[in-house]
Amino acid sequence: MNFILIALCLTAGWLLQRSGILPNDAHKGINVWILYVALPAVALLYVPAITWTAELIIPVAMPFIVWSGAWLALKLVTRRFPIEKSTQAALLLTAGLGNTSFLGFPLTQAYFGDEGLRIAVICDQLSFVVLSTLGVITAIHASSGGKADTMKIAGNVLRFPPFLAFVAALLVLRFLDFEPILPLLETLAGTLIPLALFSVGLQIRFSEWKDDVRHLSLGLAYKLMVAPALVLVVALLAQAKGIIAQTSVFEAATAPMITSAILATEYQLNPRLSNLMVSVGVPLSLFTTAFWWFVVKMLL
Repeated sequence: MNFILIALCLTAGWLLQRSGILPNDAHKGINVWILYVALPAVALLYVPAITWTAELIIPVAMPFIVWSGAWLALKLVTRRFPIEKSTQAALLLTAGLGNTSFLGFPLTQAYFGDEGLRIAVICDQLSFVVLSTLGVITAIHASSGGKADTMKIAGNVLRFPPFLAFVAALLVLRFLDFEPILPLLETLAGTLIPLALFSVGLQIRFSEWKDDVRHLSLGLAYKLMVAPALVLVVALLAQAKGIIAQTSVFEAATAPMITSAILATEYQLNPRLSNLMVSVGVPLSLFTTAFWWFVVKMLL
């Protein structure tokens, strides 16, 4: 059912964009809802339920490994092949963060069952931390041409609604009973994926993909193949075995995060490339995640 929803929402957005029914900037209003309402609801709903233990070091570290690897890869590539700053930021946001929930959850459950899904939730919430902190800092810094000072960046991060919701979920909700409003949070959180996919569909321009084929290939090669390989190496060095390590590598292999592409779009960081990373990466990852499942079953 999730795969049908992916196809339906992306296609609906693309068709409506081509039909001329909606204005060219219709995605902006949708993105405001996602960033200011749906994402905070997700944080308030899921973060308080996580029980943190030492054995979860690999899934906790996974999003930071993937992000750091993307940053380092871009630094190495741009030494020989200069890339515009906004495109670098778009690649870091999309290749450095995975679609660990909407795509990752059903795939993980299909390959690893309910026990794997428990680990996937942890991977997803830490990916959310990276998005709300390093992702926002990257977007602000790149959109300002590198001229934003530290205080301004910190202020924007602290005012970013998903980050505020995450902090509240960690601190405040431990001491308050939010059970009466859980149905409301579930409803609001449920709008995230279909609207995010629809927004991406509104911005897809397949006729223009050739202009970004080099950057698209670079970003997807890292996200779908190199990123999970890095997490696999860390797991092997740490002698981590079993379903926790397997699921962490598998989640690292998921397609680029939809929300990070939306964040890149909101800050005008090569929106075309950002949305192509998602629209091409999602179907491609269905095949690459199968490959990584086979690898982790052999090695971990």
